Amino acid sequence: MKIEDVRAKNSDELETELMALKKEQFNLRFQRATGQLENTARVRSIRRGVARIKTILQQRSEKSS
Repeated sequence: MKIEDVRAKNSDELETELMALKKEQFNLRFQRATGQLENTARVRSIRRGVARIKTILQQRSEKSS
């Protein structure tokens, strides 16, 4: 997910995307704990995606205040 894609979405879409990433992050944590995780780089990309979305949402909330 690129930053341009994140900025193009509205806040509702970002909230939905954030929830989906959080669920995937949760599942990946369980896979790692049980030794079933094959793509370890996915954990990092999910974490960065969450951070990107949270950053954009925070910037928008500060802008509207």
